[in-house]
Amino acid sequence: MSIIRITKEFRFEGAHALQDYDGKCRHIHGHSYRLFVTLKGTPLPDKKNPKSGMVVDFGDLKKIVNKHIIDPFDHALLLRSDAPLKEEIATSYENVIILDFQPTCENLAIYFADLLRANLPSGTTLHSIRLYETPTSFVEWFASEN
Repeated sequence: MSIIRITKEFRFEGAHALQDYDGKCRHIHGHSYRLFVTLKGTPLPDKKNPKSGMVVDFGDLKKIVNKHIIDPFDHALLLRSDAPLKEEIATSYENVIILDFQPTCENLAIYFADLLRANLPSGTTLHSIRLYETPTSFVEWFASEN
């Protein structure tokens, strides 16, 4: 059987501040994120199955990623747990996510990979995550290296 990789692109808007950072990104600012999720698997060989020939239905992958990443993180403000005024901000505004890590693009990719690996359909594995923070800057996470 052949191993196939499938990729789906997602987009979401988000804001963050990098606590104790020594550049402009220490201020609250936003990004138009692009997320590429790549799964690996073998196409279903069962000709009687409606998903025959698929590693996973792109619609099913979309539901999983939307539920665990896009819906909670779209238009969210991401702050590290030791950020000043985090409780006041979270109380005053909706969709503030307090994280135990610095909300860099790198750390978000790792976090998203962990979320997805725990929620994938049987027969598939997460191959990679590519997360764009700007049109020209992205990070990549590969299962083979983690």
